[in-house]
Amino acid sequence: MEGNELDMSFSGLKTAALNVLNTCKMKDEDIDRASLAASFTAAVCDMLVPRAVRAARVACVTKLAAAGGVAANSWIRMALAEACAANSLELILPPPALCGDNAAMIGCQAYYEYKAGARADMSLNALASCSIM
Repeated sequence: MEGNELDMSFSGLKTAALNVLNTCKMKDEDIDRASLAASFTAAVCDMLVPRAVRAARVACVTKLAAAGGVAANSWIRMALAEACAANSLELILPPPALCGDNAAMIGCQAYYEYKAGARADMSLNALASCSIM
């Protein structure tokens, strides 16, 4: 992603993987799905892990949290753990059983916000591109 070393997009990678699968299906060729999945995960790790560590450094924080579907992947969890240990960062990961559904994580955070007295009216909206700084 030009312009910001911390931005990333996996849409091209996902499209490439789907194209490989569709091409093999159209040609009635076998494909080693496990190898394709491993290669896909390795490519995600190569992009995600260094950027996550760099983002923590840029934000001057000592803790890195990963949640949602990406945090359910054992390979990504291991790569994040190794990178955080090498960079003196505390890694916070929910149990894998809680990683598949972002709604569970949002509900958990909402519970703690509610308990702390945080309230918002119906004009509150999500801001997906909110800066971490």
